[in-house]
Amino acid sequence: MSKRRAVITGIGPITCIGTGRADFWRGILAEKSGIRRITSFDTAEFNAQCGGEIPDWIPEDYFPPHRLKRLDRYAQFAVASAKMALDDAGLPYSPQTPQHRVGVSFGTALGGIANAEYQHAHFLKKGTRGVNQTLALQVFGGSAHSNIAIEFGFRGVGTTNSNSCASGTIAVGEALRYIRDDFADVIVAGGAEAPLSPLTFGAFAIIRTMSRWTGNPMLACRPFDLKRDGFVMGEGATSLVIEELEHARQRGAHIYAEVLGYSLNNDAFHMTSPLPSGESCIRAIQDALADAHLAPEQIDYINAHASSTQLSDSTETMAIKAAFGEHAQRLAVSGTKAYTAHPLGATGAIEAAICALAIDENWLPPTLNRNEPDPACDLDVVPHRGRAAKLNYVLSNSFGFGGINSCVILGRV
Repeated sequence: MSKRRAVITGIGPITCIGTGRADFWRGILAEKSGIRRITSFDTAEFNAQCGGEIPDWIPEDYFPPHRLKRLDRYAQFAVASAKMALDDAGLPYSPQTPQHRVGVSFGTALGGIANAEYQHAHFLKKGTRGVNQTLALQVFGGSAHSNIAIEFGFRGVGTTNSNSCASGTIAVGEALRYIRDDFADVIVAGGAEAPLSPLTFGAFAIIRTMSRWTGNPMLACRPFDLKRDGFVMGEGATSLVIEELEHARQRGAHIYAEVLGYSLNNDAFHMTSPLPSGESCIRAIQDALADAHLAPEQIDYINAHASSTQLSDSTETMAIKAAFGEHAQRLAVSGTKAYTAHPLGATGAIEAAICALAIDENWLPPTLNRNEPDPACDLDVVPHRGRAAKLNYVLSNSFGFGGINSCVILGRV
């Protein structure tokens, strides 16, 4: 008996370069960064000032007042992006008509922690009287998939993983498993993050992992560049509707790409530094290829993790060269975080959406801001400008804090 196949039929991004599939892809084609100087709080005391803020987010455009009382910014992003993806896929939904074969697989690094930070400030001033009455329901990461299920009536499998910067990729990979193993016919998979608050941002500034760039903010994130100096934190979400292939075909859905392979492992080495040998990253790539039943030379493009830190980018380059051998020099490998910044647990879902659209649109997104080549990152990183290209198989890497490594492979149907 052949395995059930999983395809992407809906995409719902909320990012600093565009909200909704069409605006998001226009942002990618514009080849400009969405990173700006942070305005929602004072960054003067930190060694980082730039971020991928979404300054024009108006939650009232998406939710009635009674729902907003129970949704913090993180959950708003999750639910709104899910609705965009469902509408893009043309799938019906209603809490009055629950669906038991539709589930949710989501990811986040920090969940509602930023909202808890702001609520704590109110608590110090007014005690519990000053705190949002639904705070206890907002701070936990699982509020993402729970609120999506409630909003749309999805009674199937439901989970939100919290695996640092790999969370969104893991959510997509687990959706593949749920479809394959017949847990569901449709999974809303994705990631959401709203971490831009003083203490949360400052905590990452303290460990000196973020870019200290003080020039034009659009140049702060520089994947694979010799002078890259750290990641740039962002916010946002992306949901993907992942559907069993025949289910999608029977209703005449547009199919962006197929989810073919998935892997997950851990460096078991350090909370912030990658394993120097790259061994676990290499194994993650190889395991994803094996799961997809593909040979290395069949991959046409890699959307790299490329967080713009010195160690991460060079270690990933080494892992790609080890996993792909001579084919690595023929591969296009771009890092797209210079577009969207790095919304932590949401990033893998955003980059999976970029890969699906790259397949569907026959276009390779570039690595922005790679101005000075680094000999330790000597791959074809598609610098500055994108390219027209027919892509049959693409790999997306996510290598997060805690040594968490996850990869997904998408393909043309």
